[in-house]
Amino acid sequence: MARKKGGSGKQAGEKKTKTADTRAKERPQAEKQGGRGGGLAEWMKSFGVAIVIFIIFRFFLIQTFVITSGSMENTLLVGDFLVVNKAAMGSRIPLTNVRIPGYAEPRRGDILVFDPPHEDTLILVKRLVGMPGDTVEMREKALYVNGRPQHEPYVVTTRQPDYSDRTMLWQQEYLLGGPRDDYRPSRDTWGPIVIPSDRYFMLGDNRDSSLDGRTWGFLERWRLEGRVWAIYFSYNRGSFLPFPWIREIRWSRIGDRVR
Repeated sequence: MARKKGGSGKQAGEKKTKTADTRAKERPQAEKQGGRGGGLAEWMKSFGVAIVIFIIFRFFLIQTFVITSGSMENTLLVGDFLVVNKAAMGSRIPLTNVRIPGYAEPRRGDILVFDPPHEDTLILVKRLVGMPGDTVEMREKALYVNGRPQHEPYVVTTRQPDYSDRTMLWQQEYLLGGPRDDYRPSRDTWGPIVIPSDRYFMLGDNRDSSLDGRTWGFLERWRLEGRVWAIYFSYNRGSFLPFPWIREIRWSRIGDRVR
């Protein structure tokens, strides 16, 4: 009986040893599985942080913009890819008119990206030529602000004949001296008009081929999206060569500051 008991004790000891060995073998596997789960959690956390940083940069600090028309030639060309500083003048919270305050105010001569009042789905880029309270007019293509002719070496003009435009009759309400029944504005000659205290006036540098403030009027402050800062890429979009974004890169424009 003693031997039998001893045998049972020996078997029990062997079972305990096997159980301990099994646990020892299973522990690294469990730790390995736990490590995999922890790695996935860390990756998801890093990915979430990256998304948050991207959203902050995209909606509140930096925006990109591509030039698709010639209204700002030769300052900006079709195929220019722009970096826009949204933080300077304050970023608008998406889907609202609420703006986070910026560190600068718009200045005459700034090239700005904005939402135009005549079309909600468009984003345009033009030059700011009129500040709140300014009197602006054009005399045979020459821009005058507060009665003084402006030096604009960047402006492109052509020999296209002038024409009157009934869509510019909105200017009557803002004419210096009051509305006139005989007011007939044209593309090259209009005004003088007085900009309201909370509005801005935008023009394209390519004056003869630009749909701008002459037609759709003044711009509210909250519509301004940002100040154009630099060109980060450029290629000739009008090229007929295959793969123009590789073969027709304008290397000399990449990195240029926009003024």
